[in-house]
Amino acid sequence: MADGLHLPEIAPEMDWDAAQKILAEAANGADDGEIFVEDSRTESFFWDDGRLKSASFDAAQGFGLRVVAGERAGYGHASVLETDAIERAAEAAASVKLGRDAALDASPARPNRQLYADFDPIEAPAFTAKTDLLAEIDAYCR
Repeated sequence: MADGLHLPEIAPEMDWDAAQKILAEAANGADDGEIFVEDSRTESFFWDDGRLKSASFDAAQGFGLRVVAGERAGYGHASVLETDAIERAAEAAASVKLGRDAALDASPARPNRQLYADFDPIEAPAFTAKTDLLAEIDAYCR
């Protein structure tokens, strides 16, 4: 699982082997199940009337999982990729195998550690190179 999807690059500090075992246990005996993993970064620029009006950057990371047993479905999700969060979410989602409805947000109250590496590929090329390109495009279009 982890190697094929390159998940260690998303959260290198996570124990992906342990996460895979946790998810396998949650799926054991279930009729169906799935996991969704997200790691996205966006950057946008608003250029108007020959100048930069605004620029923004956003990053999102997390997961969601679903376990189906008969007519019941259990869900768990978190906004961080951590082994503990996956364990809590998997336990809640897998409780449908025992005949209970379940949904759990396994996100921690506050992250107490750095979540993202210092390098971000959106920063290359430099901010000024991007705005210079926008100015050049704007001048060409006028």
